[in-house]
Amino acid sequence: MLKVGALGGLTLSQYMRLQASTKEPSQKRSGIFIFLEGGPSHQDTFDLKPDAPAEYRGEFKPISTSVPGIQICEHLPELAKRMKDYAIIRGLSHTLADHGIGKKYMLTGNRPSQTLSYPEYGAVVSKVHPSARDLPSYVSIDESFVGPGYLGNEFSALTANKPTFGIPYSVRGISLEDGLTVEKYNSQKKLLDDLDTAFRGYENLDEQVRGLDRFGEQAHDIISSPTTRKAFDLSLEKTSESTRFGRHEFGQSLLLASRLIEAGVHFVTVRLRPAEFDFDTHLDNFSKLSALLPPFDKGLASLIDRLKERGLFRSTAIMVAGEFGRTPKINAQGGRDHWARAMFALMAGGDVEGGQVIGETDDRAGAPIGKGYSPDDLAASFFQNIGINSKHEFETNIGRPINLVRDGKPIAQLFS
Repeated sequence: MLKVGALGGLTLSQYMRLQASTKEPSQKRSGIFIFLEGGPSHQDTFDLKPDAPAEYRGEFKPISTSVPGIQICEHLPELAKRMKDYAIIRGLSHTLADHGIGKKYMLTGNRPSQTLSYPEYGAVVSKVHPSARDLPSYVSIDESFVGPGYLGNEFSALTANKPTFGIPYSVRGISLEDGLTVEKYNSQKKLLDDLDTAFRGYENLDEQVRGLDRFGEQAHDIISSPTTRKAFDLSLEKTSESTRFGRHEFGQSLLLASRLIEAGVHFVTVRLRPAEFDFDTHLDNFSKLSALLPPFDKGLASLIDRLKERGLFRSTAIMVAGEFGRTPKINAQGGRDHWARAMFALMAGGDVEGGQVIGETDDRAGAPIGKGYSPDDLAASFFQNIGINSKHEFETNIGRPINLVRDGKPIAQLFS
């Protein structure tokens, strides 16, 4: 049962009040950002170097994909079959090889600043492309990291805990008190409405305050909406469909992301916290990736398939990335350390032309050949695919005008 409660210190009614300033834009796409926490090894996944010395190339072998001439890791066979559905961006590069600031960079598309807090992708979509009245605009599974930045708390994510296969699912971020069902909530709301009516004459409210009543109504719409409850209810899925995504938290999270997009939520971030799905492989890089890559392969391939089956692939922009790559040379513990000078990202859906590799790294995957691409370029490309101009000008909370993506421009080859 879907339950309702607090959102990062805000009640749902307060959350809906804060979203009041949002204006319905022209037609936009939905978006899914799959963030690979910890920084995945690019040279062991989508940028293998089979001819490099052993201490650089590692243990994994490349396999051919459905596109001649493109190879990826042997532990990604399902994604190899679907190469025509997505693009690989190699040669991404930046200089922030620290988890905290690296994540802020990659989750916003703007280099972190000490004077300004930039919004994450979903917060931007929540502002310029809100969902229907009875649905959240932006959901984060399992946890939001950056937040809405200068846009303000009204555009924060609705945080949903990660689902587990075979265990009934409820949403931590929208929970009612124990024992308070939607039906009981409806009864309590009716009582509150009656009290409001009885005492309204004793209040001297101006037009702005009186207008806030509608936000309580909107919160009630989300609580009691069959659309919302069904979107979060994974028990409605056939066992075969849940199994297709994988009996693990990553696969079930992508299944939930798909359900939310299908219901009309406009942006979902999947960011599983470390310990469960952690690509920070300083030790035993290859044994850890041998366990991590099959769930990733199965889950992402199933997400692509499902969106295509339901006619939503071209109306959904998908991006996959971590905060940085890993060192070209394997360390003494069989791991790879932080390396921001080279990394990868995947893009799919919308206008993205799949079946291509964009950019290139040197023979040891240490740096881009040529100019390379920045997280800012990646952000500008993702926003373009969603249908948002990356040079759109917002006003910060101190009245300062600022472009959505400060630097960078869309990667033209992605869309041609």
